[in-house]
Amino acid sequence: MPLFFRKRKPSEDSQKKLEYQLCRSKEAGADDILDISACELTEVPSSAFSICKVLQKKVLILHNNELRYLLPKGCDISALATLKVLDLHENKLNVLPEDIGRLTALQILNVEKNRLKVLPESIGSLHHLQTLNLKGNCLTELPCSVGSLGSLRTLDLRDNSIEQLPKALAYIRTLESFALDAAMMSYPPASVCGEGTESIQRFLCNELGEEYCPPSQYLLPVLENDCGKKSIDYLDGLEAAWQTKFSDYERRKEEKQQEKLAFERDLERKQREHTQLLLMNNSHKENILNSVRQEQERVDQGLNKQQRVQEAERLLILERVRQAENSISCRISSMLLINNRQKRSAEFLQAMEEDRIRMEHLTAITQEEASSLRKKEVAAAMQKMLSDSYATSLLQEASEHRRQSLVSEACRSMENLDKKFDKMLSLQVLDKSKAIAHILQEEEMQKAAFQALQLQKDSVHGYIRNQIKLIEGELTQLTKLEIKRRSLDAENLQEVLIEQRTALSDLLQQLLKQRDQREQELQQVLAEMEQKCESNQQNYWMIQYQRLLDAKPLSLRMQEAGLEKELVNLLCRLSSQHYLPILAHHRVTTEAICHMTPSDLNKIGITEVGIQKALLNWAQEHRPEAGACRAAEQVNEAQPVPTAPAPHSPPVLPIATTTHIPSPPLTPGTPVTPSAPTLVEGPGSSECVVCMETGSQVIFLPCGHVCCCHVCSDALQTCPLCRSNIDQRIRLYHN
Repeated sequence: MPLFFRKRKPSEDSQKKLEYQLCRSKEAGADDILDISACELTEVPSSAFSICKVLQKKVLILHNNELRYLLPKGCDISALATLKVLDLHENKLNVLPEDIGRLTALQILNVEKNRLKVLPESIGSLHHLQTLNLKGNCLTELPCSVGSLGSLRTLDLRDNSIEQLPKALAYIRTLESFALDAAMMSYPPASVCGEGTESIQRFLCNELGEEYCPPSQYLLPVLENDCGKKSIDYLDGLEAAWQTKFSDYERRKEEKQQEKLAFERDLERKQREHTQLLLMNNSHKENILNSVRQEQERVDQGLNKQQRVQEAERLLILERVRQAENSISCRISSMLLINNRQKRSAEFLQAMEEDRIRMEHLTAITQEEASSLRKKEVAAAMQKMLSDSYATSLLQEASEHRRQSLVSEACRSMENLDKKFDKMLSLQVLDKSKAIAHILQEEEMQKAAFQALQLQKDSVHGYIRNQIKLIEGELTQLTKLEIKRRSLDAENLQEVLIEQRTALSDLLQQLLKQRDQREQELQQVLAEMEQKCESNQQNYWMIQYQRLLDAKPLSLRMQEAGLEKELVNLLCRLSSQHYLPILAHHRVTTEAICHMTPSDLNKIGITEVGIQKALLNWAQEHRPEAGACRAAEQVNEAQPVPTAPAPHSPPVLPIATTTHIPSPPLTPGTPVTPSAPTLVEGPGSSECVVCMETGSQVIFLPCGHVCCCHVCSDALQTCPLCRSNIDQRIRLYHN
C-alpha cells in the first residue's frame, strides 16, 4: 500500500456535471436542493458552502463521491446551518467534524457505506435529528451523547462492529425503528436484540430503573416542535409540498439523464465519423505512399539505365583511345622505318663512292673518260639524292600534320574523359555517403538485436519471465475456476480461492518489479559496452551478438566447473538456477550436502528454507546407506504383515470443488513455482464477462482476476467480479 495517495483528477464529464449543478442552483427560482452527487469529488468545493449559506439551501446531496473529509481548509460548518437533509452515503469518510452539533436544524443524516470508526460527542446536540443512518461503517461503539437525540425516530447500525449499546439510548423516547446485527450483540443479549426495538428499549429502561413508555406518546410533541407548533393540516400540506419538490427534482434529474444519454449518443456518432475520416485519410496516405514508392522505383530504374549507358559510353571511348594509341604507335614505327631507310641510302651512297674511287684506281681509262664518267655519275647521283630528299621532306610534312591532328584529337578526348570521370567521382561520393548511412543503420539494428538477444540469454531475466508466465496462467485458471464456482453456487471454497489469488497477485507484482530492475541493469551493461566500443572497429554489435550466441548454457558451465549433473538437474527442477554459481564456487558435492545443516546452507548463500529442505532430502536419498535402507525396507514389505482395517476417511469433496493452495514465499526474493487447479471447462468459462464475445486478455491488480478483454478493460475502474479498485493492468498474449 503506498504511503502517499496522489489526488486523482475528476473526469471531464464529472467536472461539467459539477459546474452545471452549481450554476443551476444559483438561478432565480431554483429549489432548496443542492445535488452534486457522482462528480468524483475528493473534497467539497468551497463554492458549495457559499451557495448553502447565501441561498439557505435545506438539502445537500453528496453521495457516490470519494470524499475523505467533509470540511475543506478555510470553510466553516456554520455555512450549513440551514440544512435539514445531509446525504453523504457511499464515500470514504473517516471521521465527521467535531462541531457537527452546530447543524441544529438537521433532521436527516445519511452516512451509509463510509469508513467511520467513531462518532463525535457533539452529535448529541442535533436535537431535531429524526433519521440517523450509520449502516456499513467501521464503528465499534456509540458515544453516550446519542441519548440526547430527543427527536430521533430511525436509527440504523447494521454492518458495523458494535457489540454493546450505551444505556443512554433508553432516553430516546421517540425511537420507532432500530436496525442492528442482533447476532453480534453481547449487551443487550442477542435474544433481546432479535425481538425488535421495543424489547431493546424495555431492557435498557429496566437497566436504568426507568419506566418504559411507547414512542407514540412522545411523537406528537416532537412533530409539533419541528413544525413550529403549527396545525396538523399545515404539516400535511408542508409534507405534500416537500413531496412535490422531490418528485419535480426526480423528474428533472431523469430529463437531464436523458439529455446526457442523447449527448453521449451524439458524441459516439461523431467519434464514428471521426474514425471513418481517419480511415479515409490513412487509405489516401497509403495511396500517396504507394505512388511515391512507384515513382521512386521508376527513378531508380532510370538512374540504373543511365548508369549502364554511361558505362557503355566510357568503355567505347576507352576503346577508341586504345585504337588511336595503336594507330599513333604504328605511324611512329613507320616513320622510324623511313629514317632507317634514309640511313641505309646514305650508307649505300658512301659505299658507291668508295667503289668509284676504287674503280678509279683499278681502271686504266683516260682522264677525260674518267672525268666525263665521273660527271655523269655525280649528276645522276645528285639527281637521285635530290628526288629522294624531296620525297623524304614530303613524307615528314605529312607525318607531322597527321601527328598534330592525332594529338589534338587525343587532348579533346582526354578532356571529355576527365569531365565524365569527375561526374562519376561525384556520383561515387554520393553512393559512398548513402552506403555509410546504411552501415550506421545496420549498426543500430545490430545493437538492437544484441540487446534483444541479451535479454533472451540472460538467465535471471528468463527465469523471472517464466515465473511471470506461470503466474499469469495460474491467475487465468483461478479466475475461470472462481467463475465456475460462482455459477455452481459453491461458496464454501470462495475464501480459499481469494487467498490463493491474492498471494499470486502479490507474487506477480514482485516479479514484475524484479524484471524491470533486471532490465535496467542490462541497460546499464549495454551502455558500458557502448562506451568501450572503439570508433574504428567494424560490426562491433554483430560480433557481440555472435559471442552471445556462442555462449555456453549455464548448466554446461556448472558441469565444467565441477558440479554433479544430478545436482544441476535438481536445481533446474526447483527453478533455482541462480544458486548454481554459489555451489560451484564452494565446490559443494552430494557427500558434502549430506553432512551439512540448514544453517550451513544459509551461510554459503542459500537462504530459502524450501530449497534447503529439498537439497538435504535429496542428498539423504542419494547416500549409499540410504540405498541399503531402502533395499531392507523393500524386503520387509515383501513379508506378510497383519494389517488393521483402515480408519474411516473423511468425506471427500467433489472433483469440481477440489483446489490446491500454493504456499506463499518465505522471503521476498524466494522464487515460487505456482500450481493451479485443473479448470473445469464450461460454456463461456474463458470469455469476457462484459462483452461476452472475446476471450479474457487482461489481469487486474491487486485483485488478480482475469475476466475482461483488452477493449473492455480500458473503460473499467473497478474489477467486475470483486468490485475492487484497479491499480494496474497486465496484458496477456496467448500462444
